[in-house]
Amino acid sequence: MNKKKMAACVDGVMTYIDISKTLADALGIEKPCAGHGRCGKCKIRASGELSPITGEERQLLSPDELNSGIRLACRTYAIGECDVELLAESTGIGVLVDSVSRSVEVSLDFSGCGVALDLGTTTIAARLYDERGRVLSIASIQNPQIKWGADVMSRIEAALSGERDNLASSVSDAISLIITELADKADIDVSSINEIVICGNTVMLSLLSGRSVEPLSHAPFKAEHLFGEYLSAKELGIDLGKYDMKVYLAPCISAFVGADVVCGAIATSLTNDKYSALVDIGTNGEMALWNGERIIACSTAAGPAFEGVGISMGMRGTIGAIDKVKVENGELICHVIGEGAPTGICGSGLIDAVACMLDTGVIDEVGFMESSPFTLLGGVSVTQRDMRMVQLAKSAILAGLNTLFKSEGVKYPEVYRLYVAGGFGNYMNKQSAVRIGLLPRELLPVVENVGNAALEGASALLLNRELRGAARELALKASVVDLATNADFSEFFTFGMSFE
Repeated sequence: MNKKKMAACVDGVMTYIDISKTLADALGIEKPCAGHGRCGKCKIRASGELSPITGEERQLLSPDELNSGIRLACRTYAIGECDVELLAESTGIGVLVDSVSRSVEVSLDFSGCGVALDLGTTTIAARLYDERGRVLSIASIQNPQIKWGADVMSRIEAALSGERDNLASSVSDAISLIITELADKADIDVSSINEIVICGNTVMLSLLSGRSVEPLSHAPFKAEHLFGEYLSAKELGIDLGKYDMKVYLAPCISAFVGADVVCGAIATSLTNDKYSALVDIGTNGEMALWNGERIIACSTAAGPAFEGVGISMGMRGTIGAIDKVKVENGELICHVIGEGAPTGICGSGLIDAVACMLDTGVIDEVGFMESSPFTLLGGVSVTQRDMRMVQLAKSAILAGLNTLFKSEGVKYPEVYRLYVAGGFGNYMNKQSAVRIGLLPRELLPVVENVGNAALEGASALLLNRELRGAARELALKASVVDLATNADFSEFFTFGMSFE
C-alpha cells in the first residue's frame, strides 16, 4: 500500500484514505464552496489523529459542535488513525453513495479488489472494495443516457428508433470511466479489480447488455431476461484496456421492478420483519412489501419531478439549489446550497415548498394557486404546472403503496417499517412528505430513510457470494401487482391528487 495511505474507520467500515488530501477529497464528499471552508456544508464527526482545528472551522462551527467532534471535511486532514462519521450535511444532495450499512460476512469467490455499482436511470454510483471488504474509494456520475430522455420509456423509444447501440456504448463508457476513477482514487492498478456487481432497473440492465427492450414497450410488458447472471466486462463493452473481469448482473423481479429493489431488500434486511415495505422514490417509483413469505412488488411512473426534471426551475441538489424551506412568522424561509444566490430548486426543497405553501394558504387542497408563478426566493419560483407535476408524482407513489397494502390486506398499524430509498428519498423531510400526501400520515413513525440501498445491496452481493443465491430466490418468488389494470390503484391515485 502507498505510504500516503492511512487506515481509517468511515461509518464503521475500515478503509484507506490518502493523507495528502483533505478528508473531503479523500472520501469524495461534496464541497459546495469548492473546498474554501466558507459554506459549512461538509460537516463530519471525526476523532483520532487529525490536523488542528482551523480558523474557518472556528468561525463556522459552534463550540458545542467542536466539542462533540464536528469538523469541516474540506479543512481537515488525517495524520494518523482516525474514525469518521459521515453526516447528512456532508453528503450534499448530488449522486448518493451513502446508505444504511449492513454487516456482511466477507466470502469472496475472487481475489484482489471488486466494484459494486448502482446503474440508475439518472445517476451511476460505485464503490471499490479490497479483498477484506474495506471501501477503498467511491465515485459517482450522471448517467449519460439522460440525453435520450429522463425516464425509461424515453430510453426504450430511443432504442427502438435505432439508438440501441449508442445507448449501450454511452453507459458502458461511463462505467469504464467510473471504474478507472475508483482505481485512481485508491492508487491501485485497474488490473487489481477482478469482479464487478451491477444492479439497476430492468431497462437499464437490458440496455447495458444489449438485450432487446421491445417487449418492454407494450403490454403485457414482459422482460426478455431478468438477469442474475455472469458476463465479462468486455462482453458488456466495458473497456479497461487489456484487462477483463467478471461482471455479475443482479437479478430483477419483472419488467419494471428491477435489481435495485432486490438489492434494496437485501440491504435493509426487509425479510426480517413481517409487513415491512421499501419504496425507492426516483424517476420510477418502485416498491416492495414483505408479507412474511414473499415479496409483493409494483412499479409506478412517478416521473422525474422529484429529481428536478420537468419542473420549471428544477435542478439537482448542487450549489444554488433551494434544498430546504420552512415557515417562520408566516413567511417562507429558504435555504440555498452553498449559501449564495438561488438558481433553482431540487426535490427536497420542492416538497418542503409545497408543504409550506399549503400551511400558508398559497395553494388550496386541490393545488390551485391564485397567483402563478409564486416566488420563493430571488428569481426562483413555483408555477401552477409545477404543482400539477408534484401532484401526479406524489399521488403515484402513495397510490402504489396503498395498492400493495390492500392487495395483502395490510392495515397501517401492522406495518413494522417503511424504508425510503434513493437520493431524493434520503434528503426529503419526512414531515413534509406526509403533509403533501406523498407518504401515508399514519406511517410517519415507522419511516426510515436508508439512502442508496441499491448500492448497499450490490455491495453485499459483491462481498458475499451466498447472498446472490438469496437475492435470486427473492426475485423468483416475488409476485407483481399490475397497477395499469388495477382498479384499486386508479381509485387511490384519483384520491391522492388532493392535498387533504
